[in-house]
Amino acid sequence: MKDRHKAFANLLVRRRWMLYLSLSVLLAVVVCGIFAPYLAPHDPSFVDFSHKLESPSWDYPLGTDQLGRCLFSRLLYGTRVSLGLALLIVVACLLSGLLIGCLSGYSGGWIDHAVMRVCDAVLAFPSLILAISLIAVWGAGWKQMAIALVIVQTVYYARFVRGLVINLKQQTYVTAARVCGTNPVRILMRHIVPNMLPPLLVVVTLEIGWVIMDISALSFIGLGIQAPTAEWGAMINEGKSFIRSHPRLMIAPGAMIFVMVALLNLVSDAFGENKGFGSPLRRKSKST
Repeated sequence: MKDRHKAFANLLVRRRWMLYLSLSVLLAVVVCGIFAPYLAPHDPSFVDFSHKLESPSWDYPLGTDQLGRCLFSRLLYGTRVSLGLALLIVVACLLSGLLIGCLSGYSGGWIDHAVMRVCDAVLAFPSLILAISLIAVWGAGWKQMAIALVIVQTVYYARFVRGLVINLKQQTYVTAARVCGTNPVRILMRHIVPNMLPPLLVVVTLEIGWVIMDISALSFIGLGIQAPTAEWGAMINEGKSFIRSHPRLMIAPGAMIFVMVALLNLVSDAFGENKGFGSPLRRKSKST
């Protein structure tokens, strides 16, 4: 029995250290993105054909691309674009999902039925396919991409929040507040929403990684961030013609996407296990 408790304690320590390490690396990447104008050695959009496709050097730590632009500088600025836009989309989805999920879960009846049928209709299509269809109608661009992703992703938050609200509104303290005549809005804001924040934080952390991959995928096919803006998916698209001669043009931005998504997944899982929520991963199709 003692050995079992000791092994469990060691597991908790390892998970805690994994959380701290992942958060530290993630914070370092975020800081590099925020201070990209001060850390980047060159203008990420400056074209200099006299230095095109140069190998890594002191002036160009990761070399240059086919237009002579500094690859390292573009990666730093790409962090600002990819991560910043992903955060914007996730926050918009979270707020709209909270509103819709709380309304549906707490009201019940025909309101809940109507909202869930709309969500089911959206969920009938793969999310990325639906986003591509909306962007094809509206036109390519980061604004159109952001709106399409918010529309597509909100339904997942709405369903998740609805399930939490249905579970929480059956708790004794919520029933007592309702019996006392407390306003439904006050019950939601004071008793239900605060208790949803920990599991929502786990899901939001994980969702940022999914959104980064969506942004990169849409930019890769030319429907998201447009040139000459530095963005990881667009950089992979620009470097695909040189995959045999200069594979670093694709490997570098691809590695950044992998590192960011891996770190966010580690943080989400470690935080979920630490708080006792498990790993509330959304098993949804991201294929095209």
